[in-house]
Amino acid sequence: MLLQPLDWFIVVASLLLCLVPAVVLARRGGGSTAEYFTSGQSAPWWLIGVSMVATTFSTDTPNLVTDIVRRNGVAGNWVWWSFLLTGMTTVFIYSRLWRRSGVLTDLEFYEIRYSGRPASAVRAFRAVYLGLIFNCVIMGAVSLAAVKIANVLLGWSPIQTLLIAGAMCLVFSLPAGLWGVLAVDMIQFGIAMAGSFCAAYFALEQPEVGGLAGLVEKLDPQVLQLMPDFGNTELLVTLMIIPLAVQWWSVWYPGAEPGGGSYIAQRMLAARSERDALGGTLFFNVAHFALRPWPWMIVALCSMVLYPTLGDIKTALPGVNPALINHDMAYPAMLRFLPVGFAGLMIAGLTAAYISTIITHLNWGTSYLVHDLYRRFLRPGRSERHYIWTARGVTVGLMLVAGWVTFQLESAKVAFDLLLSIGAGTGLLYLLRWFWWRVNAWAEIAAMVASFVLAVALYIAQQRGLGWPSHYALIFSIGVTTVVWIAVAFLTPATAPETLRKFYALVRPAGPGWRAIRAASGLPASADSLPMGILAALLGALAVWSTLFATGCFLYGQGMRGVILTVVAAVTGIGCVRLLVRMLSRSDTGGPLGSNGRT
Repeated sequence: MLLQPLDWFIVVASLLLCLVPAVVLARRGGGSTAEYFTSGQSAPWWLIGVSMVATTFSTDTPNLVTDIVRRNGVAGNWVWWSFLLTGMTTVFIYSRLWRRSGVLTDLEFYEIRYSGRPASAVRAFRAVYLGLIFNCVIMGAVSLAAVKIANVLLGWSPIQTLLIAGAMCLVFSLPAGLWGVLAVDMIQFGIAMAGSFCAAYFALEQPEVGGLAGLVEKLDPQVLQLMPDFGNTELLVTLMIIPLAVQWWSVWYPGAEPGGGSYIAQRMLAARSERDALGGTLFFNVAHFALRPWPWMIVALCSMVLYPTLGDIKTALPGVNPALINHDMAYPAMLRFLPVGFAGLMIAGLTAAYISTIITHLNWGTSYLVHDLYRRFLRPGRSERHYIWTARGVTVGLMLVAGWVTFQLESAKVAFDLLLSIGAGTGLLYLLRWFWWRVNAWAEIAAMVASFVLAVALYIAQQRGLGWPSHYALIFSIGVTTVVWIAVAFLTPATAPETLRKFYALVRPAGPGWRAIRAASGLPASADSLPMGILAALLGALAVWSTLFATGCFLYGQGMRGVILTVVAAVTGIGCVRLLVRMLSRSDTGGPLGSNGRT
């Protein structure tokens, strides 16, 4: 693709527009680590919500969706649509608990929930495990997509792409910390979504496609189905049953962590109140699952008409490195049809998507390595200025490591499967640790070690042709990891009673799992209702899925089905809102259990 002066003007103007808030907020964001990593816990719900959506929309996201659709049809997206259940439980159950904890990073949680050296050990271990290793794998996968897109659209080499893109990310992330990230995300999300809709529109306008009606007519109906083929047991189990029955609660994945975590927890902790934490997380889940997917899926479906095989993609992209050709390359290949001006908007949108994701991961990973490792264990008691400059140095280091990881990955789908495998089996622990006092730090360490070792072993076996299919490997990892951490929880000493009492008084979790602690300490039961939260999460998930599928039906020309699903979305959405009002009124009358909830 040869960009014209107008295209380059749009790209440069959008970058300069995004740079303004990063510069303006530099003084405020650099004032302290609390401002740099959690915006002083004063962000409104709409800002943290938009930031979550922008962060999870990256250059690898449309590539991943395209890969899934081309391999398994639209229904293949259940592998990540199932995470809506994870998101809704975070909204209606865990978001307020995180905000009540008052911690600066989610890793601080370990030293208010657990006691002694094991608590400190798991905090330090996860700072390195998540902040460095896991985080750089994610950034590597995102950068791999940027490398492929830049190679197709601009003819850049991988090194050239990484140098330019990495430099831009550092410019946006270093000065203002999370304040800059939040403000930049708000602008970049609008640019990225505009580019996505333009890509879908011009893909449909191609003569070979013939608009929505032509697209539906030319493709196998099975490809368009929103549900897997119930007659194909293997496909049904792989694409829908395992994700809905097992994956959503058992697997830790960034942006869809059971119980919340990583940059989702960071945004909830940055909220100015419990209600803002809940509202922002709810907005994120609605936009993430109901608003964004269809433009990407439309482009993916159009690519199946224009480039039905990998050979067709290779023929269409003769100047691209053959090693980069995979199904995920169909998305950047489709962008060649954009006219002047719109091509620049799309490049600006993809650039914005890349930057918003990377700067979030840089700030999140740096918060772990500086606040939870360096400040807590290696260099305590230094000045705020010292820690801010240390954070900026670590940010540069993370960008360099992520660039190296980029060259070790094959495709967005391979990275996605690897990350799911690494987090397999840990999810149940992250859900229960808030509601069951017997979960301890040793159980967390055991779960992380077991899931990581199993993931590496299974990945090596698969590379040598000895592995199981990915869904069997996932079930095996979940089962073994769960048995390991539950056994360790019962075989190792429990958390100190005083720590448990303080944690319960601070966070006020509902349910029967803290009955023994309440009885021993004389604390009252929580005002929250766990069954009400679960019901609200289920209704919320049904409302969002119904909205997503209603949109699909209208696009396919299935008007009656679309109307029925719209009614279902409205009814379940109203029920969810009414439950939410009742939950908030109960919570407002509960109050803290002690002085500031901490004693």
